[in-house]
Amino acid sequence: MGVFVFLPLVLPLTAWPIARLAEHHLHPRTATRLLTTLACAMAACSSVCLGLLMVVGTAQLPGNPLPDGWSDPEVRAAVPYDEVAGRAAVPALLVVASVCGRTLWRHWRVRLKAHRALAGLPGTSVAVLPDDVPYAYALPGRRRDRVVATTGLLSCLEPVERRALFAHERAHLAASHHRFLLAVRLAAQANPFLHPLRTAVAYTTERWADEEAAEAVGSRPTVARAIGKAALVSRSAPAPTLAGLAAPGPVPRRVAALLAPAPVVVRTWPSAFTTVGLAVWTAAAGTAAS
Repeated sequence: MGVFVFLPLVLPLTAWPIARLAEHHLHPRTATRLLTTLACAMAACSSVCLGLLMVVGTAQLPGNPLPDGWSDPEVRAAVPYDEVAGRAAVPALLVVASVCGRTLWRHWRVRLKAHRALAGLPGTSVAVLPDDVPYAYALPGRRRDRVVATTGLLSCLEPVERRALFAHERAHLAASHHRFLLAVRLAAQANPFLHPLRTAVAYTTERWADEEAAEAVGSRPTVARAIGKAALVSRSAPAPTLAGLAAPGPVPRRVAALLAPAPVVVRTWPSAFTTVGLAVWTAAAGTAAS
């Protein structure tokens, strides 16, 4: 069996330079969508590769559930296989399935517990909790999305900074950033080489919400101050798949980006001879190759 059979498993190693290029040279909205699609495609390819390795590598093992035709000598001669790789693929697939299932269960459980905790409050889009512990996050729901913030955090911010906080969290909800975060988290668990894409998307979703908040408030320095204050005093969201203003990550880079001119939204695919185009076309070529 040739080494190219394992290409979908190792191709995600290219995720690091792709993520770095997208973070620095693409609009946060474009980078989030592109990197999430890339991560899901590569994770699906690597999972299918493990499945095929298991099928063709364990066809002759006693008690396998495959049709008898798979163990026919003519089929075995025509299909490349490796019994060692096939046996190793079985526990690998079980680990991927169990870890991804645990992540989905925890994501659903955290959301359910959060909605139950807010059941006694008025049914408004913003829920202010009388808690001295400062934190805020966006809580998606089936019927109503809500922004959760505590009095401990709001007391640390000026009125205009509170507007920036709520605009930031509403941007997370409007763009369904929790779905992007959950998708790349599952992809990174399916293939650990995709972890750089998960880190990059966690950053680009925050940058996306930062830009939306700056546009809503009309002042980029105000949003930068709100982020800095929140990062100093507050803690992160209850789950990595829920977005929040003080999400863990490179806060100084977010502040620096807000103090710089607003990024330009590219409406068409750029030329491959530019830095932005190199990031986009490299990501597209990597997906196609996988």
